[in-house]
Order: sequence, then structure tokens, then C-alpha cells
Amino acid sequence: MSQSRLLLVDGHAYAYRSFHAIRSLNAPDGSPTNALFGFIKALQKMVASTTPSHVLVLWDGGLDADRMSDLPDYKANRAPTPDALDVQLPQLAQWLDAAGWPQLQRDGTEADDWIGTYTRLAAEAGWSVIIASPDKDFLQLVDERVGILNPNDKSEKIWGPADVEAKTGVPPHQVADWLALIGDAVDNIPGVPGVGPKTAADLLKRFGSAEAAIAGATTLKAEKLRIELQAAAEAVRRNQRMVRLKCDLADGPTLHATTPRERDRAALREMYRRWGFRSLLAELGDEPGTAPVQGDLF
Repeated sequence: MSQSRLLLVDGHAYAYRSFHAIRSLNAPDGSPTNALFGFIKALQKMVASTTPSHVLVLWDGGLDADRMSDLPDYKANRAPTPDALDVQLPQLAQWLDAAGWPQLQRDGTEADDWIGTYTRLAAEAGWSVIIASPDKDFLQLVDERVGILNPNDKSEKIWGPADVEAKTGVPPHQVADWLALIGDAVDNIPGVPGVGPKTAADLLKRFGSAEAAIAGATTLKAEKLRIELQAAAEAVRRNQRMVRLKCDLADGPTLHATTPRERDRAALREMYRRWGFRSLLAELGDEPGTAPVQGDLF
């Protein structure tokens, strides 16, 4: 590969997606394995389609303290992790280790901010980046080097700047302001009352930024919009702090530590047998004692 390409995977997003996509699957001992199987197959598929030279799976380690200080109800609407998924998460981490996939989780740090940080580091190094996640917060990171692989998009294309603008009505550099205006129900961040995606996009096209829209609200003809925007000025500024990704985290592994390692075929074989994954065991296609293949992710 002539250019380094980093694949960043939103671990919890894919674990949840896999858990809900496969309603019932159990190991021979009766333990749930639906998230495990779906997660493994999803990662196999994305590796085959994106052919990365480097990979990193990011896991949430808790909510960001600054965001919680700004908005104590941040993400408070989210249900607890289902027990049947919770017991599979440590096994997903074990599988990643055996498969040779680098992964990262830090207490008190959200995966989103690690993804933002590694996106910046890779782009500065001249690498291309693919972010695998359905989270719209990552649309703010897209540029000519950075694309999004959204599992909710059946076309399976890598989203670039034009795709972001087609979806939101604004270019990537305005996405954070767009989200600040409309809010984010998934993260329990309230937006400006009466301002939906189209109105927010229209405001940003006219004024250029959320701050400029607030300053220029007196020129708006729609009285209700003018009043709501002026009243929500501080909430919009708070929302900007909430939705902008932190791209300057420290103490993570180096970029070059995201190189895939040799997979541990013996460990994978034991896991697949324990979980009852006969198809994956067959795909492994080797006998005990066979040496791992350098760079062979799966």
C-alpha cells in the first residue's frame, strides 16, 4: 500500500449494533454470543472493503468531565447496558487481542475524543483515515483525507465532504455549529426550540456560524425564530463545547502502534470452539501448530 490508511472503529457502537441485529445466539454452554458473532463478522467485512494498513478500535471509558460539568444530564437518557451484552464486552476485547487488532480504552474518556485525536494525528502525518461509526458527531472531522464508513448507509460507501453536505445541508466545518443549533436527542443535548436541521442549515448558510447567527438574530424576519435564537444564545454556546470533539488527548499509543499484529490462531481456535462458531472455525482453516501469518488480520 503506497499510503498509510488508518481505520478507526467505534467499538461500543458496533457492539450494540451487533447485539441488536442478531436477536438470539448462544454458545454450547448457553451464554449469549450474538454481539460477539456480529461484531467479528462486521470487522471482517470492513477490513476486506477498506484494506487498512493500520487499525484501532476505540472503547468508551466513561463520560467526559467537562461535558458533565456543562450539562449534568448529558447522556442521562441512555438505558443501562443490557446484561447479555455486558458479559460479552470483555470477550470482544479478548478476541481483538487474539486477532491482532490494537484497541484503546481510558477511564473517564469518551471514544469519540480518541477518534478525534487519532484522526488529527494521522492526517498530520499524511495518512488517510476511515472512521467506522454511525455517530453524526464524526461528520465534523471529514475532509479530503478523512472519510466515514456509516453502517446505517446500505450503499457502504465512504462518505466524503460532499456526502456530509448532502446529508446535513452544511459542509463538515459547520457541522459542530449545526449540531449546536439543533441539539442531539441521542446525547440528551437540547437544541434551540423550533430549529430543525433545515432551519439550522439555512442560518449557517446566511450567517456563516452559530455565533454570527445569534449576533444577527435581530435581522431575522421570523419573530418566533428571532426570539428563540436570542433566548438560547448561552445554550448554543454550551452545545458547541459539548459537540466539538477533543482532538488533543495525550497518553495514547503512537500512530505506528496501530499496526496490526500477528493473530494468535490457537487462541482464536479455542474461542471459536467455546462459542460454537463453526463457520469462523472453518474459515480459520489451519491445524494446531500452524504458524501465524504476518499481517493476516483474519
